[in-house]
Amino acid sequence: MDKRTFLAAVAAASAAPAMAAPASPRRGPALLTVTGALPKANRGKLDPVADQMMLKHKLSFDKAWAFDFAALTALPATKIEPMLEYDAKPHALTGPLLADVLKAAGVTMTDTTRITLRAVDGYAAAITGAEARAKRFIVATHLDGAPMALGGLGPLWALYDPGKVPEMAARPVKERFGGCPWALYHIEVA
Repeated sequence: MDKRTFLAAVAAASAAPAMAAPASPRRGPALLTVTGALPKANRGKLDPVADQMMLKHKLSFDKAWAFDFAALTALPATKIEPMLEYDAKPHALTGPLLADVLKAAGVTMTDTTRITLRAVDGYAAAITGAEARAKRFIVATHLDGAPMALGGLGPLWALYDPGKVPEMAARPVKERFGGCPWALYHIEVA
């Protein structure tokens, strides 16, 4: 066990000894952290030393569900092929439905569930459970068959295919992705 895994396990155990063990332990670093109205958790509260970006984004939580790349790619994948604003060409994006990610974290998503999607640069988009389902939001892990790199659009991107959503399809391509943060790292549910 490496030092980071050991320290994370110790912090989680000491922060929430009554929490159930995660369904499957993370093998890699957390790429996505879900906080808020969670009935279960696989990590403890915000650590002001280890969670610097979350601290700078003024986040606070007592428990969370963290996903590594393997956990996200183990969920059923959905493929969409939207035309992207960056080159006005269609691209294949794959990843689990946002609803499935939240379900894996123990969230019972209703139409009125409030979901905040946050990117590493602090950009946040707020949607409802109804919107997540209707637009078929995914947490994309792959672009054109390859994992997305940090520093580009990834490693995760919350988005949908605006060409399949009537009210978005009529908009210019540059205006279709305002509610779709790339470099997604945090989801808050309420």
